[in-house]
Amino acid sequence: MSVLTEAIRTRFSGRRVVIAGDVVADQFLHGTIARVSREAPVFILEHDETDTRPGGAANAAANVAALGGIPVLVGFVGNDSNGHLLKQTLSEMNVNCDHIISDDRLQTTTKVRVLAAHEYAQRQQVIRIDYANRAGIHDDLYTRLRENFATACESADAVIISDYNYGAADSGIMSIARLHSDESRTPVLVDSRFRLHDFPGATAATPNQEEVEQILGKDPAESACESLRKELGYRALLVTRGNKGMTLYQEGSSPQHFDAVGSREPIDVTGAGDTVIGVFALGLASGLTFADAAKAANHAGSLVVMKRGTAVATADELIASLEAQPADRSQVSPSVQ
Repeated sequence: MSVLTEAIRTRFSGRRVVIAGDVVADQFLHGTIARVSREAPVFILEHDETDTRPGGAANAAANVAALGGIPVLVGFVGNDSNGHLLKQTLSEMNVNCDHIISDDRLQTTTKVRVLAAHEYAQRQQVIRIDYANRAGIHDDLYTRLRENFATACESADAVIISDYNYGAADSGIMSIARLHSDESRTPVLVDSRFRLHDFPGATAATPNQEEVEQILGKDPAESACESLRKELGYRALLVTRGNKGMTLYQEGSSPQHFDAVGSREPIDVTGAGDTVIGVFALGLASGLTFADAAKAANHAGSLVVMKRGTAVATADELIASLEAQPADRSQVSPSVQ
């Protein structure tokens, strides 16, 4: 048994990870194409089922729970049917929802993905409809959120800030996370949709290639990524690169590449970034090195993209994936420092 698989079996369980940020309901509306409408040149879709799953920060929490960790979720939902359903689903997954704020002035951030096909054919996503709080979030709710977050952090083994640019994650949340990290040495990890510069001073971040390219330009050199890590004050930067795997930049080391695991043709990439940061954080909370935590996250991300919809990787699946690939396929680049 490797150090990594031993940690997943024995040390992931019971680690308390606080996840603060944008709580999203990921809905998948499945339908069968019946005929063409007489009203417009569009298909008529006969509804079959609607599946609601945790998304955003909630999906990161679900992934922590699936691996035996204790996720504590901090965020907003509306006092509406989607909010109630999401909290119920999360509770059934053993996610602590005590610090989620429900309010009548909000609607639960919801992404509705419509999947359609003719009968017996494979359904494909044809459109996505987003419901968000365009009017903004009231100041009193931010005050309550920060209070809840500070309380949750008191017993955290790791902290995740999940920013999908829906308003829950801001500089106030980051300040609380940094203060707690300074006092307790708890790792703080950031997953931000195109706003990394708003979250400096974290332990690590997990941007995807597109987000890094928005900052540095197309196909940035490794030296530029390392400079970005230093500029933001991160000890590590784990860049996810789709079917090209991941690259880890960390202080005192050369960049380390992790090849994608399994099929190079993913079925559904929805929520894979949430899986990556959830597993990466749980690994660091369990005392793993950045490299070992990144390796676990790489395998977990490769597992969930082979599942339809927003998904999680279980401990058994992750261990099986790691044991099926005994050779270390990571590669260290020549020093860029």
